[in-house]
Amino acid sequence: MGSHTDSTDSRDSLPTPATPAGRDGLDAILARPGRAVLAFDFDGTLAPIVPDPDQARAHPDAVPALAALAPKVASVAVITGRPAGVAVRYGGFAGVPGLEHLVVLGHYGAERWDAVSGTVKAPAPHPGVAAVRAELPGFLDRIGAWQGTWIEEKGRAVAVHTRRATDPQAAFEALREPLTGLAARHGLIVEPGRMVLELRPPGMDKGVALLEYAREIGAEAVMYAGDDLGDLPAFAAVDKLRSDGVPGLLVCSGSSEVTELAERADLVVDGPPGVVSLLYALAARLG
Repeated sequence: MGSHTDSTDSRDSLPTPATPAGRDGLDAILARPGRAVLAFDFDGTLAPIVPDPDQARAHPDAVPALAALAPKVASVAVITGRPAGVAVRYGGFAGVPGLEHLVVLGHYGAERWDAVSGTVKAPAPHPGVAAVRAELPGFLDRIGAWQGTWIEEKGRAVAVHTRRATDPQAAFEALREPLTGLAARHGLIVEPGRMVLELRPPGMDKGVALLEYAREIGAEAVMYAGDDLGDLPAFAAVDKLRSDGVPGLLVCSGSSEVTELAERADLVVDGPPGVVSLLYALAARLG
């Protein structure tokens, strides 16, 4: 279990990871910041989780904290299931001094936005997504799951949320199997999250995105911060990098909803405010 920090910690007190591997990862970032890649999930990590995902916005101090830290390290990246352009808008990441080299890897890495160009690069969408989108309203209606669930349009994916249902966890569990079947019929997979099931193309996840990006940059140290089941592949990617000799630090943006991530993390912080405190503390330590 990771070490807990409190969001009331002073911004310059850097927490100590609970594991030897995590301490090695942090030491490597501090020793060679110019070779370090720091990557972050968006929702639940840089932005508080809200009932309506369209209302999600970065924590008010997240962008200033990232901007303070980014010039001191090799690269800062946001890796999210959201479309890259949506994450940039909701994060307020464009045109920020200090974030001139920020990269946002959207749709689990299928899309890429670079602050340098200000544009999104993306492949053609998977045909199964359009087919599922058309079928989903009737499908949910037929299985009696329409009440309290809602569909989020994500461009290259489509998500079903259960957070507004009378019993969100029961609705989530009840939908998991039928949606997995629907996804499979159209060549898609289901990515579970916090009271959300996302139907999306296979072959890309946050772990693949993080590994490819770390190798592209030539990272000699890596940190990944996330809060959700979709972040487990990125945690596994850090483990893979560690086994290849690249030290890494795994940070969980604390949530009682997803214990798996906290159990795997080297460091558990108190949600987005805790992530912000960690960023400021890192920036202060790197001078």
